Amino acid sequence: MRFGFVVPHATAREFAELAALGEARGWDGVFTWEAVWGEHAWVVLGAAAMVTERIRLGTLLTPASRWRPWDLASAVGTVDRLSGGRVVMSVGLGAVHEGWTAFEADEGRRARAEKLDECLAIYDGLMRGQPFAYQGRHYSAKPTDHLVPDPPVQRPRPPVWVVGARVAGRAAQPSLERAARWDGLLPVIVDATDGRSPDGPAELASVAGEVRALRAAAGLADEAFDIVVEADSTREFIQLDPPDPQSWAAAGATWWVESWWTVEPGRAGLAEVRRRVEAGPPR
Repeated sequence: MRFGFVVPHATAREFAELAALGEARGWDGVFTWEAVWGEHAWVVLGAAAMVTERIRLGTLLTPASRWRPWDLASAVGTVDRLSGGRVVMSVGLGAVHEGWTAFEADEGRRARAEKLDECLAIYDGLMRGQPFAYQGRHYSAKPTDHLVPDPPVQRPRPPVWVVGARVAGRAAQPSLERAARWDGLLPVIVDATDGRSPDGPAELASVAGEVRALRAAAGLADEAFDIVVEADSTREFIQLDPPDPQSWAAAGATWWVESWWTVEPGRAGLAEVRRRVEAGPPR
């Protein structure tokens, strides 16, 4: 089990300082989130890359359907090279909210899903190198030898963790199938309520088992794959039962990410995040 934390509110400089503190206190990863308008996640992670040497740097998460694929590949590849190969990108359809629709109309879940898949396909192709061509419904790419960037440090690409939602009562599970094609799973259960985290290690093991079976069928069983659990040791935002990481690791989780989303913005909130980071991971 590896341990990370999300910084809910911070400037790029503050995030970099927290990343350095987290590295010193034994954390394995630090994560930011992508705003439609605000601090740029990949600039923030680039700042953190300059003041750290070991800790992994990632998003939780990137709504990839909003990106032009080549722009996303440029951003992620740049930070991966800058950090010496420590980037991980989490992706999903994104939560449509007022901060999104103030600038962009919601194209609908189906269009966002199509764009997500096409964006990841082009991201993967560009990371693997030229010549690369792609023709999709929303995006296309042609081979080019014009100012081709160096490859990322991580090969064939910086890893991609994908939100995989298991929908109760549905035979086909396209969201889980998407997650199985990539490098990690952020599990969500969709039942009579809205999407939620697995309610215990047994449910996590069940979802992880479905995804691993899909990977085995695709010939990916022997490749590395992460299972990510969002957690909150304070039990303010997420109340896991049982609350200890070991039980979830036994169910297949490889990452425990402290998600302190209830911490308010401002000086007091930043001080509270710093206190929690200073305390170290809940090993």
